Amino acid sequence: MIIFVPFKAKKVIKLHDTYFKPFITAQQIEAAIDTLVSQILADLGDEIPVFVGVLNGSFMFVSDFVKKYPKPCEVTFIKLASYEGVKSSEDIQRLIGLTQDLTGRTVVILEDIIDTGNTLGEIHRIFKNEAVKALRIATLFHKPEAYKKDFKLHYIGIKIPNRFIVGYGLDYNNLGRNLPEVYQIKDTQHMTNLVLFGPPGAGKGTQADFLKEKYNLVHISTGDVFRYNIKNETALGVLAKSYIDKGALVPDEVTIDMLNAEVEKNADANGFIFDGFPRTNAQAKALDALMDEKDSQINAMIALEVEDEVLVQRLLERGKTSGRADDADETVIRNRIKVYYDETAILKDYFSAQDKYHGVDGVGSIETITARLSTVIDSL
Repeated sequence: MIIFVPFKAKKVIKLHDTYFKPFITAQQIEAAIDTLVSQILADLGDEIPVFVGVLNGSFMFVSDFVKKYPKPCEVTFIKLASYEGVKSSEDIQRLIGLTQDLTGRTVVILEDIIDTGNTLGEIHRIFKNEAVKALRIATLFHKPEAYKKDFKLHYIGIKIPNRFIVGYGLDYNNLGRNLPEVYQIKDTQHMTNLVLFGPPGAGKGTQADFLKEKYNLVHISTGDVFRYNIKNETALGVLAKSYIDKGALVPDEVTIDMLNAEVEKNADANGFIFDGFPRTNAQAKALDALMDEKDSQINAMIALEVEDEVLVQRLLERGKTSGRADDADETVIRNRIKVYYDETAILKDYFSAQDKYHGVDGVGSIETITARLSTVIDSL
């Protein structure tokens, strides 16, 4: 079963029980094949080579390669087995051998991927007694970190990290070969990351407390993070305070570094509720980049929606006991609400473009609003 899940402007795929994220585009693959064709053609000239594909993985690569090769050539296949699940096996068996005489011929092996080189060692063994004129190795993908052999690789399309990949002929337990692009395994399999927004008085803090308990998420409040770093005089706190003392805005880089530190502290979390960040498109993009580095993503922006007059009355009532001056002045309250809408209007467009914006009615009992929020989160 293959399930496609939205992932920013890309998509994450699920093959069996494992998630994979976009890695190499179809356009990048085509460009790499064009380069390989040009290099091999320059070396062989008018000679008619025998291209040998290694099944199963190379069938798409071989097909696209020979369609681009502009001069006469022969094509054949051999089949070897070396993968079990997502790990390369040391035990390689020759399943299907060659059926033609290759004496005196130039043979170019077309491999989809070379990692440990175990398959390549078997290929050299197979051709050792074939009396070929020359044996050249071309691979679309190569993992230098995993390579254990001394055999020369004559042509390399794309060098990649030592991560398991699927797509473009490569499979995970028989799924994924038909994908036109390549995906790499996604380390963080199950995280729910939310951006929680709400105007002053919407009850966002109260709801964040309920949600973090219900879904076992870590609540990261930008205000709390700033206060902690400044109070404890961390390097980031001292840096942030230097801007605040001058009446300047704290740069996004400093804020995102603080959030990154909080995420790192909770590396095993099931996910996060981000409260008070982002507030601009630039911050939203920075948060997306941060989560991408963690092999994760923002699943949704959820905004509590409450009419202005209700908010004003809530805050004025709260101001009777909170001791906060900004809860006691109606003019200040209305300005705070205006600032909120000015900020979130931009973010609403940003997350709506990713189909991640969810507005939730913030009027009713705490339990009722929690249930509405839970319905959205459960749908993710």
